[in-house]
Amino acid sequence: MDIDTRLLRYFTAVAQEGNLTRAAERLFVSQPALTKQIKQLETQVGVELFVRSRAGMTLTPAGAALASEATAVLTAWQVALRRTRAAAGRAARTLRIGFVASAANEHTQEIVAAFARRHPGWRLEMHQSDWADPTAGLADGSVDAALLRLPFPGQEAFRVTTLLTEPRWVALPAGHRLAQVSEVPFHDLWDEPFVATPPESGSWRDWWLAADERDGHPARIGVVAHNPDEWLNAIVNGYGVSLTPAATARFYQRPGIVYRPVTGVSPSHVAVAWSAAADHDRIVQDFVHACTTVCAEPEDPRP
Repeated sequence: MDIDTRLLRYFTAVAQEGNLTRAAERLFVSQPALTKQIKQLETQVGVELFVRSRAGMTLTPAGAALASEATAVLTAWQVALRRTRAAAGRAARTLRIGFVASAANEHTQEIVAAFARRHPGWRLEMHQSDWADPTAGLADGSVDAALLRLPFPGQEAFRVTTLLTEPRWVALPAGHRLAQVSEVPFHDLWDEPFVATPPESGSWRDWWLAADERDGHPARIGVVAHNPDEWLNAIVNGYGVSLTPAATARFYQRPGIVYRPVTGVSPSHVAVAWSAAADHDRIVQDFVHACTTVCAEPEDPRP
């Protein structure tokens, strides 16, 4: 019998979390999709793996037996997959870098140039992620390293070095009542509808809604956006406002949108992240070194 490793990974997450909602957030998938995948696995193996109840998902004896072996199987497969992809990249002299939105802001091209000086003939292959995956491919091993916004789900499983810190601003429709205010207190936005990332993005979505900084006021979701274009269109059309890094005001100027500084909300951090398996990979570590070196340099004071 052949089993899709994705089904095994989904099963393991539910077994560990004991809860479909938390497991779905961890996996960056919707809860209905996860439920469907678990049922598909049970059909393939021919046994029930969980007892469902209002309290959550409890392993059956058969499920417990599978769970005791599944983690080792998945770990071995991930190691093999990463090594295979890394070998292919080395043969092609290519390093795959995932990123979300504006990557490392204006430093991105400097990082690419710094890496190229250290490794002439090599190429950084940049992969921009849909917002449903805040790890930009790092979680599934499809990239060697990534430039990400912190915090991201599953962050504790990776090596992470913070590169930049910048304030969070707010993006508003040009006709919004706060559009002419020079600085917006965050509590003035609590009752506004927000443009949110997909539910699959889990805790990353909550962080960009500043869910823990609302003094108990729940966030209102006006619309969901999966990428910058959808996000910009939603704001222009008045479907919601959104917290965003200050750099967005430089990278995503568009008629009908204004950006304003926000007080009373924590800043955003950009980091380089990689798998522990790449700790001794000289090429990956040289990329990390390029990131930290470039971002440590003082900015040019000229306008």
